[in-house]
Order: sequence, then C-alpha cells, then structure tokens
Amino acid sequence: MFLHIHKSKIHRVKVTEANLNYVGSITIDEDLMDAANLYDGEKVQVVNNNNGERIETYVIKGPRGSGVICLNGAAARKAAIGDIIIIVSYALMTPEEAKNYKAVVVFPDENNRLN
Repeated sequence: MFLHIHKSKIHRVKVTEANLNYVGSITIDEDLMDAANLYDGEKVQVVNNNNGERIETYVIKGPRGSGVICLNGAAARKAAIGDIIIIVSYALMTPEEAKNYKAVVVFPDENNRLN
C-alpha cells in the first residue's frame, strides 16, 4: 500500500504574474524550487489564500533569484497578481517511509525571496 504524503510546501508566496496565453502550469523561481525540493514538471497543488481556489498543475522552472510566481494558462484565471498562495507537493510512500518522513516547508519573505 502507498499513501499520498505531504512532501514539501512553499508557504505564502505572492503571485507576481498571470499569463493566460500559455499552455499551462506554474512558473516558480528556481531558488524556491530548490529550497522546497520541487522538480521541473512535478505535479503540485496551488491553494489561493485570497479567494479559496485550489488547483492542480505542474511546475516550470523560473529564473533563479527572480521571485517569480506565475500562474499560466487556465490557472491564470484562479489568482490575481498580488494574491497570496501556498504551493504543496505530495509523494507516494509506504506507511513505513511515511512514519519517518519530514516534509520540507519554505517560508519566503514578502518579495518571494529566501530568508
């Protein structure tokens, strides 16, 4: 049996862009991706603190050090620039793996930079 376990989270980042005319996804500053152990193409859940929207999409690597958080494609309709979101990833684990796993949680500053 495998369980979906919280793998990592970028907690409370600000949406800096919304690009409706893109294929889809969320672009994330590569520094934030590295800190949160996220991979290019990885499935994530995006939770919007401003309007309660929850979506699933995949990660695209953004320029390192840019602070970019850009919702692309249809996801761009789910958040406005300036909204605060939480980005969560999950992993499949056995119950034994899950007992010892510690999720990575990143708390960026108000400019989406690492403290």
